[in-house]
Order: sequence, then C-alpha cells, then structure tokens
Amino acid sequence: MPKADLVSRFLAALIDGLIAGVLMLVPLVGFIAGGVYTLTKDGIVYELTRNPEYKSRTIGKKLLRLTVERNDGGEIDLATSAKRNLPLAIGSLIGIVPILGWVIGPLVAPILTVIEIVLVVVDASGRRLGDRWAGTQVVPERLALPPSN
Repeated sequence: MPKADLVSRFLAALIDGLIAGVLMLVPLVGFIAGGVYTLTKDGIVYELTRNPEYKSRTIGKKLLRLTVERNDGGEIDLATSAKRNLPLAIGSLIGIVPILGWVIGPLVAPILTVIEIVLVVVDASGRRLGDRWAGTQVVPERLALPPSN
C-alpha cells in the first residue's frame, strides 16, 4: 500500500500527542492516562464510542483522513494498537516508576521518538518500528482496505 503523506501523518501525531499531554496534566493519574491513551490510541476511541468513523484510527488520524491497516487485513484491536504504539509510550510507562523512572523515562522517550520518525521518513512504506512489530501501516483513508469479516 502507498505511504501516507508525511505532513498529514506529522499533524495527526501532533494532535494525538497534545491529547496525551493534556491527559498527563491530570494530577495523580495523568501519566497513566497519557500512557494508556498513547498505547491504545488506534483503537480506544472506537472501543469507547463504537463510532465506525474511529475504527482503526486516532482522533488525529480521523481529522487528517488517515487510517491504520493491518498487513493481514485484520482488525486494529487494543492489543494490536498497544504493540504498534509501545515505542511511543514506553517513556510515559517508565515514568510511572518513582524517581528512577522519572529520570530514565524522559531520556528514553525522545530517543525512541527520533528512531520512529527516521523510519517513517526513510521506509518505502512509512512503517516505523511499531508498525513492523504489529504488522501495520498508516495509509490515506481513501486507500484503506474494506473491513474483513
């Protein structure tokens, strides 16, 4: 499948990052909420609303008309989303650990983010590390495969 437009993908990631950042501002549970959203963002909105407009996509991807497709044509469930987004959420998840996590998490997160960005740009399909692990790809909405039954 063709690679999604890099500008659209960046803007969608920015929107989703802002959502996770706002969640992290909530006292006591913010890092957990932000980490959970980051891990499950490709499926959580659909799971919570059952709105088909959000199937296999984040709020940012919906606004920018992108979607995530599994290479095998299967559904993007919460487990696939978590596998796909682990490299992006690991810094937040490490940050849950008092003191040591507060130091290591902010160091690990930007390194993994840079690796993911480089892969999106240089990979012919725009597949980052998380996409490779989960067997997924971000594609323009109009090119999305029909859902498998």
